[in-house]
Amino acid sequence: MQAITGGEFGHYMRTFESSAFRLEQQTGYAVDYEAEQFAAFRAGDVRDPREMPEFAAWLPTVADHVEQGRRISRVRIHQEPPTDYQRWTRYVGHWNVEAGEDIRYATTAQAHRVGLLPDAGPYDWWLLDTVRVLRMTFNDENVCIERHLLTDEASLEHARTWRELAIRAAGG
Repeated sequence: MQAITGGEFGHYMRTFESSAFRLEQQTGYAVDYEAEQFAAFRAGDVRDPREMPEFAAWLPTVADHVEQGRRISRVRIHQEPPTDYQRWTRYVGHWNVEAGEDIRYATTAQAHRVGLLPDAGPYDWWLLDTVRVLRMTFNDENVCIERHLLTDEASLEHARTWRELAIRAAGG
Protein backbone atom coordinates (compact mmCIF):
# COMPACT_ATOMS: atom_id res chain seq x y z
CA MET A 1 0.00 0.00 0.00
CA GLN A 2 1.43 3.33 -1.10
CA ALA A 3 0.13 6.71 0.11
CA ILE A 4 -0.61 9.06 -2.79
CA THR A 5 -1.39 12.75 -3.11
CA GLY A 6 -4.55 14.24 -4.53
CA GLY A 7 -2.61 15.12 -7.68
CA GLU A 8 -1.43 11.53 -8.11
CA PHE A 9 -4.98 10.34 -7.52
CA GLY A 10 -6.18 12.65 -10.30
CA HIS A 11 -3.45 11.38 -12.62
CA TYR A 12 -4.60 7.78 -12.19
CA MET A 13 -8.21 8.81 -12.79
CA ARG A 14 -7.28 10.55 -16.04
CA THR A 15 -5.02 7.81 -17.39
CA PHE A 16 -6.81 4.50 -16.82
CA GLU A 17 -7.05 2.47 -20.01
CA SER A 18 -10.36 0.62 -20.10
CA SER A 19 -12.42 0.67 -16.91
CA ALA A 20 -12.91 2.54 -13.66
CA PHE A 21 -15.31 1.23 -11.04
CA ARG A 22 -16.07 3.00 -7.75
CA LEU A 23 -17.68 1.63 -4.64
CA GLU A 24 -19.19 4.45 -2.54
CA GLN A 25 -20.10 3.50 1.01
CA GLN A 26 -20.14 6.73 3.00
CA THR A 27 -23.40 8.31 4.20
CA GLY A 28 -22.04 11.67 3.07
CA TYR A 29 -18.90 13.38 1.87
CA ALA A 30 -17.49 16.62 3.27
CA VAL A 31 -16.20 18.14 0.06
CA ASP A 32 -15.58 21.88 0.20
CA TYR A 33 -16.70 22.65 -3.33
CA GLU A 34 -20.06 20.89 -2.76
CA ALA A 35 -20.94 22.55 0.55
CA GLU A 36 -22.91 25.51 -0.80
CA GLN A 37 -24.89 23.46 -3.32
CA PHE A 38 -25.66 20.74 -0.77
CA ALA A 39 -26.78 23.30 1.84
CA ALA A 40 -29.05 24.89 -0.77
CA PHE A 41 -30.51 21.48 -1.65
CA ARG A 42 -31.24 20.79 2.02
CA ALA A 43 -33.01 24.17 2.21
CA GLY A 44 -35.17 23.32 -0.81
CA ASP A 45 -33.19 25.42 -3.30
CA VAL A 46 -32.28 22.84 -5.93
CA ARG A 47 -29.48 24.15 -8.16
CA ASP A 48 -27.76 22.99 -11.29
CA PRO A 49 -24.60 21.17 -10.09
CA ARG A 50 -22.76 22.28 -13.22
CA GLU A 51 -22.37 25.63 -11.43
CA MET A 52 -19.64 23.93 -9.38
CA PRO A 53 -16.43 24.20 -11.45
CA GLU A 54 -15.05 20.86 -10.20
CA PHE A 55 -18.25 19.03 -11.10
CA ALA A 56 -18.51 20.86 -14.41
CA ALA A 57 -14.95 19.73 -15.23
CA TRP A 58 -15.71 16.09 -14.31
CA LEU A 59 -18.57 15.73 -16.81
CA PRO A 60 -16.54 16.33 -20.00
CA THR A 61 -13.81 14.10 -18.56
CA VAL A 62 -16.37 11.31 -18.24
CA ALA A 63 -17.70 11.97 -21.73
CA ASP A 64 -14.16 11.92 -23.17
CA HIS A 65 -13.34 8.65 -21.43
CA VAL A 66 -16.55 7.06 -22.67
CA GLU A 67 -16.00 8.39 -26.21
CA GLN A 68 -12.56 6.73 -26.17
CA GLY A 69 -14.17 3.41 -25.19
CA ARG A 70 -13.39 3.58 -21.49
CA ARG A 71 -16.08 2.53 -19.04
CA ILE A 72 -16.82 4.43 -15.82
CA SER A 73 -19.21 2.89 -13.35
CA ARG A 74 -20.04 3.00 -9.69
CA VAL A 75 -22.30 1.50 -7.09
CA ARG A 76 -23.50 3.71 -4.29
CA ILE A 77 -24.48 1.95 -1.08
CA HIS A 78 -27.27 4.03 0.45
CA GLN A 79 -29.11 3.96 3.73
CA GLU A 80 -32.83 3.25 3.73
CA PRO A 81 -34.14 5.86 3.74
CA PRO A 82 -31.23 7.68 2.11
CA THR A 83 -29.48 10.45 4.01
CA ASP A 84 -29.93 14.01 2.76
CA TYR A 85 -26.53 13.80 1.12
CA GLN A 86 -27.43 10.53 -0.59
CA ARG A 87 -30.67 12.05 -1.88
CA TRP A 88 -28.60 14.94 -3.26
CA THR A 89 -26.17 12.58 -5.02
CA ARG A 90 -29.13 10.83 -6.64
CA TYR A 91 -30.22 14.19 -8.01
CA VAL A 92 -26.70 15.19 -9.11
CA GLY A 93 -26.03 11.71 -10.54
CA HIS A 94 -28.42 12.47 -13.39
CA TRP A 95 -25.70 14.59 -15.03
CA ASN A 96 -23.06 11.90 -14.50
CA VAL A 97 -25.28 9.37 -16.27
CA GLU A 98 -25.93 11.78 -19.14
CA ALA A 99 -22.14 12.14 -19.52
CA GLY A 100 -21.81 8.35 -19.81
CA GLU A 101 -21.30 6.99 -16.30
CA ASP A 102 -23.15 3.88 -15.21
CA ILE A 103 -24.39 4.57 -11.67
CA ARG A 104 -26.29 1.98 -9.67
CA TYR A 105 -27.67 2.01 -6.16
CA ALA A 106 -27.99 -0.61 -3.47
CA THR A 107 -29.27 -0.32 0.06
CA THR A 108 -27.16 -1.46 2.98
CA ALA A 109 -29.63 -4.34 3.42
CA GLN A 110 -29.04 -5.45 -0.18
CA ALA A 111 -25.28 -5.16 0.31
CA HIS A 112 -25.46 -7.29 3.47
CA ARG A 113 -27.68 -9.84 1.70
CA VAL A 114 -25.05 -10.56 -0.98
CA GLY A 115 -22.16 -10.55 1.50
CA LEU A 116 -20.59 -7.26 0.44
CA LEU A 117 -20.95 -5.66 3.85
CA PRO A 118 -19.26 -5.46 6.22
CA ASP A 119 -16.33 -7.12 4.43
CA ALA A 120 -15.72 -4.31 1.92
CA GLY A 121 -14.14 -2.19 4.63
CA PRO A 122 -14.93 1.30 5.93
CA TYR A 123 -13.54 3.08 2.91
CA ASP A 124 -14.37 3.84 -0.70
CA TRP A 125 -12.24 2.89 -3.66
CA TRP A 126 -11.82 2.93 -7.39
CA LEU A 127 -10.73 -0.21 -9.24
CA LEU A 128 -8.88 0.91 -12.36
CA ASP A 129 -8.35 -1.55 -15.22
CA THR A 130 -8.59 -4.34 -12.61
CA VAL A 131 -4.88 -3.73 -11.85
CA ARG A 132 -4.97 -0.74 -9.46
CA VAL A 133 -7.06 0.15 -6.45
CA LEU A 134 -7.25 3.74 -5.30
CA ARG A 135 -8.50 3.53 -1.73
CA MET A 136 -9.92 6.52 0.14
CA THR A 137 -10.24 6.53 3.92
CA PHE A 138 -12.64 8.93 5.65
CA ASN A 139 -12.87 10.28 9.18
CA ASP A 140 -16.04 10.61 11.28
CA GLU A 141 -16.77 13.99 9.65
CA ASN A 142 -16.80 12.37 6.17
CA VAL A 143 -13.54 14.03 5.14
CA CYS A 144 -11.14 12.00 3.00
CA ILE A 145 -8.02 11.76 5.15
CA GLU A 146 -5.93 9.24 3.20
CA ARG A 147 -5.52 8.03 -0.36
CA HIS A 148 -3.58 4.88 -1.14
CA LEU A 149 -2.58 3.01 -4.27
CA LEU A 150 -2.81 -0.77 -3.94
CA THR A 151 -1.46 -3.09 -6.61
CA ASP A 152 -0.85 -6.33 -4.70
CA GLU A 153 -2.81 -9.33 -5.96
CA ALA A 154 -4.73 -9.88 -2.71
CA SER A 155 -6.08 -6.29 -2.74
CA LEU A 156 -6.93 -6.52 -6.43
CA GLU A 157 -8.76 -9.82 -5.98
CA HIS A 158 -10.73 -8.42 -3.06
CA ALA A 159 -11.71 -5.36 -5.10
CA ARG A 160 -12.74 -7.51 -8.07
CA THR A 161 -14.88 -9.66 -5.77
CA TRP A 162 -16.42 -6.64 -4.04
CA ARG A 163 -17.16 -5.06 -7.43
CA GLU A 164 -19.13 -8.14 -8.48
CA LEU A 165 -20.96 -8.26 -5.14
CA ALA A 166 -21.77 -4.54 -5.38
CA ILE A 167 -23.18 -4.95 -8.89
CA ARG A 168 -25.22 -7.94 -7.73
CA ALA A 169 -26.52 -5.98 -4.72
CA ALA A 170 -27.56 -3.16 -7.07
CA GLY A 171 -29.54 -5.58 -9.22
CA GLY A 172 -27.01 -5.83 -12.04
